[in-house]
Formats: sequence, structure tokens, C-alpha cells
Amino acid sequence: MAGVKRVLITGMSGTGKSTVIKELAARDRSGLGAQQDWIWREDRIADLLSTEDADVLFLSGTASNQVKFYGRFDHIVLLTAPASVMTERLVRRSNNPYGKDPKELARALALKQTVEPLLRRGADLEIDTSVPVDEVVERLLDVVLR
Repeated sequence: MAGVKRVLITGMSGTGKSTVIKELAARDRSGLGAQQDWIWREDRIADLLSTEDADVLFLSGTASNQVKFYGRFDHIVLLTAPASVMTERLVRRSNNPYGKDPKELARALALKQTVEPLLRRGADLEIDTSVPVDEVVERLLDVVLR
């Protein structure tokens, strides 16, 4: 894995993954987001993780098969937020319709209880995203760029 640092940014819906990736891209960092497919296309993720043309590669997403790739990441960052913050973000966001339907919102909150603990076990850094995005990104970069 030469000199490229590979960072997975994961978390439940509404924790700020897309917002953090956009902020990283605005700061001239390589930001790439996985589609909300729930399952990664393993051939494409493997190809992406093979890149050597960046200093830092950020991959964002949460999928049931992401654990297969944990060994290829230098850092696994879990973004979290209280259920009330997630609810507000899901209901108000305009870039993704997921979570606006009451059934989807209920599912997202249920997954917070069942999936987030699994993500926490694989993460080497957890960041509460209920603070301003600049603080989230600074904390992330402090760890990743050490």
C-alpha cells in the first residue's frame, strides 16, 4: 500500500458522511463517496483501493459487505450523532430522499441500535457529528494526517 493513506468514513444515515466528504473535497482532499446501494460492488471497491495516485483516499459509505475490506484501510472512522440529530437531518436534507418516509426513518433509527455497534467495533476513531462540520473535519484530519 505504498504511500497512500486509505480512510473509510462510515456511519448511519444522517450522521454527516456526505457533508464531511464535501468539506474534504473543498479542502482539496480526495473525496469519493460510495453509492447508497447497501452492498458494495466488490470489484470496483478493490480497484478503487488499489489506487496509488493520491496522498489520501477517502471512501464514504456503509454497506453490509464493507468488513471484507477493513484490512485495506489505514483508518476506519465512524461518524455518529444522537437519534434526534439524525432525525432532523434525514427529514430536512435535500440531496437524498432516504429517511423522509416515516417507515424509512423508523428503519434508520432501528439500524442505529443494531448496526452502529457493529461499525463501532471495526472503527479506530469515532466522531460525534452533532458539532459543526469544520470541527468534525479537523478532528478527522488530525488523526489521518499524523
